[in-house]
Amino acid sequence: MTTILLATESVAEVAKSVADLGISLDTVWMLLAAMLVFFMQPGFALCEAGFTRSKNTANILFKNFVDFMVGSVLFWFVGFGFMFGSDGVGFIGMPNFGDLSFYSSNLPTEGFLIFETVFCATSATIVSGAMAERTKFLSYCVYSAVISAVIYPIEAHWTWGGGWLSKMGFHDFAGSNCIHMVGGICALIGAAILGPRIGKFKKQKDGSIKVGAFPGHNLALGALGVFILWLGWYGFNGAAATSIPDLGSIFLTTTVAPAVATVVCMIFTWIKYGKPDVSMCLNASLAGLVAITAPCDVTDCAGAAVIGAVAGLLVVFGVWLLDYVLKIDDPVGAVAVHMMNGIWGTIAVGLFATKSAPGYQIALEGGAIKGQGLFYGGGFTQLGLQFVGMFSTIAWTAITITITFLIIKATLGLRVSEEEELIGLDVKEHGLTSAYADFMPAGNMFYSAGTMPVPKSGLAPVIEKNSDHKPAMKPVAEKPGDMTEKFTKISIICQQNKFDELKEAMNQIGVNGITVTQVMGCGTQKGITTTYRGAELSVMLIPKVKVEVVISSVPIETVIETAKKVLYTGHYGDGKIFVYDVENVVKVRTGEEGFDALQDAAE
Repeated sequence: MTTILLATESVAEVAKSVADLGISLDTVWMLLAAMLVFFMQPGFALCEAGFTRSKNTANILFKNFVDFMVGSVLFWFVGFGFMFGSDGVGFIGMPNFGDLSFYSSNLPTEGFLIFETVFCATSATIVSGAMAERTKFLSYCVYSAVISAVIYPIEAHWTWGGGWLSKMGFHDFAGSNCIHMVGGICALIGAAILGPRIGKFKKQKDGSIKVGAFPGHNLALGALGVFILWLGWYGFNGAAATSIPDLGSIFLTTTVAPAVATVVCMIFTWIKYGKPDVSMCLNASLAGLVAITAPCDVTDCAGAAVIGAVAGLLVVFGVWLLDYVLKIDDPVGAVAVHMMNGIWGTIAVGLFATKSAPGYQIALEGGAIKGQGLFYGGGFTQLGLQFVGMFSTIAWTAITITITFLIIKATLGLRVSEEEELIGLDVKEHGLTSAYADFMPAGNMFYSAGTMPVPKSGLAPVIEKNSDHKPAMKPVAEKPGDMTEKFTKISIICQQNKFDELKEAMNQIGVNGITVTQVMGCGTQKGITTTYRGAELSVMLIPKVKVEVVISSVPIETVIETAKKVLYTGHYGDGKIFVYDVENVVKVRTGEEGFDALQDAAE
């Protein structure tokens, strides 16, 4: 008997140890997923900054930084209670005012709070992109705080906090509805109340409205942001997985949907515009991720592919709808990505949920879903529940955010002045000349060896100025026909890839001193008109190089003919050469003037 009791106690201890290990592993995964979702915050920042103009870069980066800080404090103080507190009717939880003792589960409460905080921050930061380049920073902080503290926690309580939608069987696994659609609706209403950027919609003489295009200043930042977001999405969607097969299935659907969305968008824009639209395809990746977020656990790979294909087309339609029908300016496509594909992802649960997905049975047993999707023989039951949950969330979000924006507009003001918008928010809102103030805006081609010889000592010898020094210019003769020494400035605008060849050619004919500037411009062809995200670019400014030289001893014709020979290809954009008379030249270091000022120190 004693042996049996000891054995029973040993089994109980082993079972407890296994259970403790399971909780520990769940906690580690939860916190790891929280870190991945937090890493999406810089992804949003880089994506939005890259898709907008450089004069607003610091403003956008700081907004994405600050909304997480403000949202984190407010979600801890009241939002967590609104979301997970109990009120008995399933509409709103009781605010906790920083006290976490009301909540208990197998997982550490503090860790769970952080886990939920990073999701809350995502909903608020979506709005930043749609209202970029013209919103007051203070006003942004205020409405971001309202979203984090009130709007998001209450509607998320309905689905994830034991509220009335969760009891009905409405299914939104990771947030197509609760996070992305909510953020997208706030973005749509905010952009509509705020108004478009100056020059976005231009009224023509015939009364029509021409849609202007403002290409993003740094596609590399935008692409890096999308890659970071995609990486973070594995934590975003996979965080709530409760089994290894479920997690594997979620990772698969989270990969297939955005991949298909991107390919479909690439093919569609290739056919429609003649070339694949890079920025639109980057948005399509995000659209696919948003669309698969709600059904990622209950759909299979085939369903994810269809969901992604629709998302790839829907994002293009969304951008067109806002630009050409609604006339709402969304600089980064946030509404098309998050609102429209949040809606699509929510509906997709009622179409593609299938019992073959590992997470379906888990959701069914937990009451988080009531049946398979319409396309898998489940009828309209789950689809109807999805519509109920979606429209309820839309109504709540639209009403509360509209009231918020109107109050802010009437008190603080939403929009910056016209002068501030034109100069840029980096200067006016943050006192920064530019987010890139200490960086030379030129390619590596300008730093090739030989452009500027440097003395071995590292410093040029200091030459004392002689008060008796006179310019080495030929004096004006009294006889007709005699001339002073002539100085000529030649400015050459050329293709960037021709710079090295042009520089070498100038050196060979004796022109060693040059000034190089990176410029943007176009000729009478207007830079070969094209489109950006479906909107026509009436004038396409093309990167060029401006090379300036001042000569006296080298014949003008020699410089011109040499440049023409090097730059000529026979195509538009070969460049232009401008010739100017120069009255005098002064070397600041020595005080020399005229011909002497153009000579090398060694001479």
